[in-house]
Amino acid sequence: MEKIRIQKLLADNGYCSRRKAESLIESGKVKCNGHPVKLGDKASYTDLITVSGERVWLSRKKNYRYIMMYKPRGYVTTTSDELERRCVMDLLSDVEERVYPIGRLDKDSEGLLLFTNDGAFANAIMHPSRQINKTYRVTVRPDISEEQLIKLSKGVELDGVMTQPATVVVKSKEPNRVVLLMTIHEGKNRQIRRMCESVGLEVARLRRTNVGPLKLGMLKPGTYRDLTAEELRAIRNAIGKEV
Repeated sequence: MEKIRIQKLLADNGYCSRRKAESLIESGKVKCNGHPVKLGDKASYTDLITVSGERVWLSRKKNYRYIMMYKPRGYVTTTSDELERRCVMDLLSDVEERVYPIGRLDKDSEGLLLFTNDGAFANAIMHPSRQINKTYRVTVRPDISEEQLIKLSKGVELDGVMTQPATVVVKSKEPNRVVLLMTIHEGKNRQIRRMCESVGLEVARLRRTNVGPLKLGMLKPGTYRDLTAEELRAIRNAIGKEV
């Protein structure tokens, strides 16, 4: 298998610039298969490269895209729709690669939605065994009781199966309006809405703010951007497996 200079591997995979990679190698922070490397050493994509003990994920395919979008309300999460409703893909018309959404948000929900053309990466994020946290800012009506909070936190029955425990925090309270931060580890269809409805709460607004370590941040509705190298490393570390 072809071997490539390690500083080039680090740069090509978005870890840092080649000059920075050379500096890291000279300082002894880079290892290949557990052994320190020096400038000029080469490695292949099957080798284990670490920087300061952190694994660098290598990919031969350089045209993978990893995108985060602020999905606005009123768009369906699908690549096409026979009812001619607005689709999230309409907002990515200038993306040359054929990407697709990782998971989904229902038509009336908004917030952080990921896209990629890396199938292994998408499957790893969605696989239930990874238990990637997803946090939502949920506005409910009319009010919430301690009993309802406890039920949501412990889990409720959906389709005959109990949901896993969730983290539920009251962010603010106003007359006939409560804002919750809810974090779950599953991805059942319309799960947050159905959980709230099961305890007698009406969901007025639902916005996903986090997927694992990834945060919606200052993105505006309907806009998107590529994940940074740091964000990509963080979500891959959260997955906990080479993808």
